[in-house]
Amino acid sequence: MEPFAHEDMCFRFERLEASGPRRLIDGPIWAFVDWVMDDLSGLEMCRRLRADDRTRDAHVTMVLERDDTDDRRRALSAGADDYMVGPLDRNEVLDRVLAVQARSRHRHATQILQAGELVIDLMALQARWGQTAIALRPNEFRLLRFFAENPNRVLTRHELIEGLGKLEPAIDERTVDVWIGRLRRALKSAGAGNPLRTVRSLGYVLDIG
Repeated sequence: MEPFAHEDMCFRFERLEASGPRRLIDGPIWAFVDWVMDDLSGLEMCRRLRADDRTRDAHVTMVLERDDTDDRRRALSAGADDYMVGPLDRNEVLDRVLAVQARSRHRHATQILQAGELVIDLMALQARWGQTAIALRPNEFRLLRFFAENPNRVLTRHELIEGLGKLEPAIDERTVDVWIGRLRRALKSAGAGNPLRTVRSLGYVLDIG
């Protein structure tokens, strides 16, 4: 679906995989989950969203096949905030999003991301290692956030470019090495040492004990 602008916000539509978001999400998340999916049930998808730090505060709407009392109860028990009967069209989705916008903004406002000694305040756009602030440019802040959302996992250069939403226009994968160099220097200055490890021929990993 095409993006939608409303007041000072821009809403973008993205497919959400069973493993969670493949890129950084800026702002609150509204997830619409089909009751029946190709690779897992909607109920299991809802449980995964609630267990994932990246999506646990999302507003989740279960899209039911029929208006069934037992299905509604099971959806809410799995962690859904509400439910609708499908199929949905773009206007129905936007109407639901706008109806819960204020509450979702408030829920997102206190979001803190923590991975070991690393603490990221998403609203203040600040990162700390222990009690020491990490001086970061906007791009390196987003890169560190993406690593923190995927700790102890090797990320390829392509995944980092995709995660930061920089596939279009395409950029050289070696640009990632420049980003990593800047981020490493910032972490070292904050007393973090070098938690970003290079995995030869594969990519990089944020090692968090």
